[in-house]
Amino acid sequence: MARRKPAPPSRRSRWTLLLRGALSLAVVGALAAGWLVIWLARDLPDTTQLAPAERTGAITLLDREGRVITRRGGGVGVAITADHLPERLVTAVLAVEDRRFYSHFGIDLIGTGRAALANMRAGGVVQGGSTITQQLAKNLFLSPERTYRRKAQEMMLALMLEHRYSKDEILALYLNRVYFGAGAWGADAASQRYFSQSVHDLSWGEAALLAGLLKAPSRYSPASDARRAAVRATVVLDLMHDTGAINEAERVAAAEVPIRVSRGLSSPGAGWFADWVVGQVREQTSVRDTDLVVYTTLDVDAQRAAELALTQGLADPEIARGAQTGALIALDGAGGVRALVGGTDYTRSPFNRAINARRQPGSAFKPFVYAAAFEGGFSPDDVFDDAPVSYGTWSPENYNARYEGRMTLEEAFATSSNAIAVQLSEATGRGWVLRTAQRMGIESPMENTRAVALGAYEVTPLELAGAYAPFMNGGLRVDPHAITRIETAAGETVFEREIPAPELVLAARVRSDMDRLFAASVARGTSRNAAVPGRIVRGKTGTTNDNRDAWFVGWSDGLLTAVWTGNDDGSPTDHAVGGAGPARIFARFVTNAPAVGAPSTTMVGARAEPGPVEAGPDGDAPVSTPAAGNDAIGALLQRLGSGE
Repeated sequence: MARRKPAPPSRRSRWTLLLRGALSLAVVGALAAGWLVIWLARDLPDTTQLAPAERTGAITLLDREGRVITRRGGGVGVAITADHLPERLVTAVLAVEDRRFYSHFGIDLIGTGRAALANMRAGGVVQGGSTITQQLAKNLFLSPERTYRRKAQEMMLALMLEHRYSKDEILALYLNRVYFGAGAWGADAASQRYFSQSVHDLSWGEAALLAGLLKAPSRYSPASDARRAAVRATVVLDLMHDTGAINEAERVAAAEVPIRVSRGLSSPGAGWFADWVVGQVREQTSVRDTDLVVYTTLDVDAQRAAELALTQGLADPEIARGAQTGALIALDGAGGVRALVGGTDYTRSPFNRAINARRQPGSAFKPFVYAAAFEGGFSPDDVFDDAPVSYGTWSPENYNARYEGRMTLEEAFATSSNAIAVQLSEATGRGWVLRTAQRMGIESPMENTRAVALGAYEVTPLELAGAYAPFMNGGLRVDPHAITRIETAAGETVFEREIPAPELVLAARVRSDMDRLFAASVARGTSRNAAVPGRIVRGKTGTTNDNRDAWFVGWSDGLLTAVWTGNDDGSPTDHAVGGAGPARIFARFVTNAPAVGAPSTTMVGARAEPGPVEAGPDGDAPVSTPAAGNDAIGALLQRLGSGE
């Protein structure tokens, strides 16, 4: 029996199949979309937790002259509320940041499309389409990474915020939390920082200046560049006029009135110092809900000079030579921190390289080798051979493999001979070199190897600066510090630093010999670029393998400064050396910083009774010699020599 052919599908059954297929695709698409939403939302934060945090005590930091450095904590600005928005600032912010804020639903499709088109034409990112709501979401919850996932999360959060809060509430949250540069978080804090007045009392010009900071707080901050900030404010005024927020007369009047920025506060880079100090304040006192005033050793004028010297130096290719960042720390004779710069841009990288970066000091460690040698009986006039040396498979080389034959230790120090430094360390005894460095203030772990003479073991700039202080201040060990006193707002003292008993760690003869070496390094050696006309300068350079780290540590008129330049990832620079970049940065800083003056007994506490006065090295100021009974190092050496 012949098989019957199947009947062709009817039109109705075809539509049924198509419908089923479409439904299946829709289900799959919905499941995929749901999975995508879950994947994006699985680590999103809870947007209900945006109420202002409970107020804790504010911390006001004062410099050594009583000038305000910064304020941190609960006292930083007054919170802006949705029912009391600062009208002029809101007008300026909306004109420059989000003109359609009150009409979009958290994502501005028009602005996003326009930005995407402009970026496509330019072949790169030249415009941003983020709304204020998206910026709030990003600032509150998300990392700064630039990925599609983070952008999608930003949009989801923006929609959630728009659903949960009113437009005015979102504006208030944004203005309370956005960064305005110079350490000012929040609009009222910025108004107090720059104009010493409430955010509700801003003029049109002042409001335009603050709104203009949002694009690039560090670049446009009037604390960094008043002229650039004023130009940016003019741009914002023009945008406000274009949107009809102000008329022509108001625009002209606002542009013509000079904006006076308060200079009572420190510069932006003091954020590194503030972070370091605030971290110590809570350790020194259990007070939490009371405003505190912290008296510090910082000098605002020295701080500004330090920031300028480091940023300008690293911006000069001839000085930086491939170093992308750096650090500078300056101490007085008692170890008080007068200036501290932890990098080139605090807002972009608050990591404090002056305190926390551990880098090899290179030849900047050699003063401890020479000091130990002089304690052991060597003198600056002793002659060594600057020639290649080998110890087993280890053969240390001079910089550029240059050797100059027989020379005195003074010349070896000035030219920073590696060959002689290693020979001297071996002749003195590496154990004694290590003990000398530790006695003077080096606390980082070091190993008893030949490479210790060349600074192979890492230290921090603060640590190295503190260990150099006895070379400057009469041989006394210092405890680097920043806080002298903490009081409540009512004037009650809750902490006061105790001045430690003086500890002599360097004998007078050794100090005199070392001063002679430091002077030679600046006069005719690797530290020549640190010289400042009319000033007595002492110091030593340091450079590590592959030019990864460049140092200069030295002093002038009682202000001891350590400068480091390099790269955060430890990559080699373009032949950066201590005598080129750090030495010049030091000279710029010393030229503009207030002179401290020679260390005095009031700075370091009671000293040992002075003995006879010897002639100073190279005709400089005489060096005070402690009486024999108080020369602890000399007595120790005598005991060692006699077998005691």
